[in-house]
Amino acid sequence: MKRLTRPRPRHQRWHVLFPVVALLAVTSVSGAGPGSASSGVLRVVAVARAVPRSARVGALFSGDLEGGHFCTASVVRSGGRDVILTAAHCLGGDGDTDVVFVPGYRDGRAPYGVWRVTQTFVPKAWSDRSDEDSDFAFATVASKHRQDLEDAVGANVLVTGRATGAATVVVTGYPNVRDAPLSCTNRPTAHSRTQQRIECPGFTDGTSGSPWVDARGEVTGVLGGFEQGGATDDVSYSAVLGGAAAALYEEASGSS
Repeated sequence: MKRLTRPRPRHQRWHVLFPVVALLAVTSVSGAGPGSASSGVLRVVAVARAVPRSARVGALFSGDLEGGHFCTASVVRSGGRDVILTAAHCLGGDGDTDVVFVPGYRDGRAPYGVWRVTQTFVPKAWSDRSDEDSDFAFATVASKHRQDLEDAVGANVLVTGRATGAATVVVTGYPNVRDAPLSCTNRPTAHSRTQQRIECPGFTDGTSGSPWVDARGEVTGVLGGFEQGGATDDVSYSAVLGGAAAALYEEASGSS
C-alpha cells in the first residue's frame, strides 16, 4: 500500500536523502524476456524537474504543511478549473476535506500556494467494499485570491477507455521520505483485464495517486488499484480507467 497513514506529522524534512538521486537518475534497458513488464523499454527514474508543467502534480497534506504529505494528486482539466485526481484509498470518503493540495511542492515550500479541498468524490464501489478496480477519486479545491487552480498551474486531460500500453507514460509522485517528486518513464502492461502495472523503482509509500501521463498530457492511469498501488517499491499498479471513472469525473466537474 503506497500511502502514509493519516494523520502522522512528519517533522523531519529528509534533505539528506537527495543525494540518492544520483543512483536513481539512470537510463536502463530491461534484460528480461518478452513477458516482462518492461521488456525492450527504456526505464528512466529521476527527481522531477521544477518546471511549470510539473506543477500540475502535487502532494496531499493533512490540514497544512506541518501535517506531513501522505499521497500524491494532480490537476485535471474541468469546467470549474478546480478538480484534482488521486487514489480513492488516499481519501477518507465523501466529506473528507481536512486535506490540502500543494502543487509543485518542493523542499518544504509551496511555490504555487496551498489549496484546500472542498469536496471529495469517491466511487461507491470503493466506499462499500474497497473494490480495487475503483481505486480512483476526485476532489475540488477552493479558489485563492479569485484565481482557480488551473489558472495557477494548468492541467492535464483525463482520458478513459485507453488501451493499456498504448503509449509510454511518465509517472510522477511524492515518496513520503522525500520533499521532491520522483518521476519514472516506462510503458504500462496489463496485469489483468481491469488492472495495469508499470515497473518504476523507488515508488514507496506516499506515491499513491500519482498520475500516469503520456506525451500529449493525457492521464491514462493513477497509481493505486491492485494492493492499493503495489506491495513493493519497484512495481506499481493502476485500475484501468473506464466508464466508472468517466462518470465520477463528470460528477466532480459539474459540482462547481
